[in-house]
Amino acid sequence: MRSGFGLLDMGVCYNDYNKMKKQGVVYRFLVRWLVCSLGLWIAAGLLGSHISFNTTGSKWSAVLISGLILAIVNAVIKPLVILLSLPAILLTLGLFMIVINGFSVALVSWLYAPLHVTNFWGAVLAGVIIGLVNYLVTTILESRER
Repeated sequence: MRSGFGLLDMGVCYNDYNKMKKQGVVYRFLVRWLVCSLGLWIAAGLLGSHISFNTTGSKWSAVLISGLILAIVNAVIKPLVILLSLPAILLTLGLFMIVINGFSVALVSWLYAPLHVTNFWGAVLAGVIIGLVNYLVTTILESRER
C-alpha cells in the first residue's frame, strides 16, 4: 500500500515506520538521489527538445549533480510548497502536484546551469516522467523487502 499522491509524488515513500528506521536517513536519501538522477536522465532521453544537459565534461556528472540538487529540493523546499499550496491541491484533487513537480525541476534548472529546461511545460513533463520512474523504482524496492 502506498501513501501520498501515488504517481505524482516524487519522494520515496514507505508506509511502515519500522522499515524507515531500519534503513536509515542516509540510505533513504541515497535512494532518493539515485531515483531523481535516473528520472532526469530518462526525461532528457525522452524529451530531448525540452530538457538537456549542456556540459563540456562528463554528462554523467551533470546528471548526478542535477539529481542531488533535485533530491535536496524535494527534501527541503517541496514540503513547504505543498503546505502553502494545499488549497489548490485539494481543489484539483491532487493534480496540482504535477505543477509542483514541474516547479521543482524548473528550480533545479535555474540553480544548476548544465541542466537546461526550455520552458515550464517541459519541466512539468519531466516532473511527470520522474514521478513515474520513482513509482516504478519504489514498487520494485518495496516488493524486494517483502
